[in-house]
Amino acid sequence: MRVLIIEDEEKTADYLRRGLTEQGYTVDVARDGIEGLHLGLENDHAVIILDVMLPGMDGFGVLRALRARKQTPVIMLTAREQVDDRIRGLREGADDYLGKPFSFLELVARLQALTRRSGTHEPVQITISDLWIDLISRKATRAGVRLELTAKEFSLLSVLARRQGDILSKTSIAEMVWDINFDSDTNVVEVAIKRLRAKLDGPHEHKLLHTIRGMGYVLEDRSAD
Repeated sequence: MRVLIIEDEEKTADYLRRGLTEQGYTVDVARDGIEGLHLGLENDHAVIILDVMLPGMDGFGVLRALRARKQTPVIMLTAREQVDDRIRGLREGADDYLGKPFSFLELVARLQALTRRSGTHEPVQITISDLWIDLISRKATRAGVRLELTAKEFSLLSVLARRQGDILSKTSIAEMVWDINFDSDTNVVEVAIKRLRAKLDGPHEHKLLHTIRGMGYVLEDRSAD
């Protein structure tokens, strides 16, 4: 699932990007209203997280321009606490509103609620054969046994699970799990896949994580093949 963050505060934008990436989302970031509007109009996002105070064009202007052409769900963020600002944002077409500082877990919960309402069905739990993943509690089991995964290993597993059956290239995985500017010459993806495979498939005869030579990796149940 792809999310756009339009936020000029570097620390906040990086915090959100890292947190959502670890949750398995693909994240785009814009640092001003003009760039954010361009990305929001030119790309398909499940949700846009939009700050009110932005250089170039404020959040209200971005929201009005977006609503003239698209109905992508929007969560507005602001340091302002005035009721008038919240009312204005909702009247301009925002779907939800969070005041800074905010709980990251609450933001994720609101994001998931918006995608459910908009018809973009973001699963809370995923089952593939005897693999069970809970994206909220960030737990996974295989054949009923808890998988002891690091944060990055769970992020990698959740990305593969959300796209089960799809072959994901190393570059795609790197962008979704690590950083969009990831250096593809390093072997961090291969190392992470190897560690995840050892925990996920190592004790089991029936394998779920497959390498497609020259293309990438896929998580799927091939028992019916």
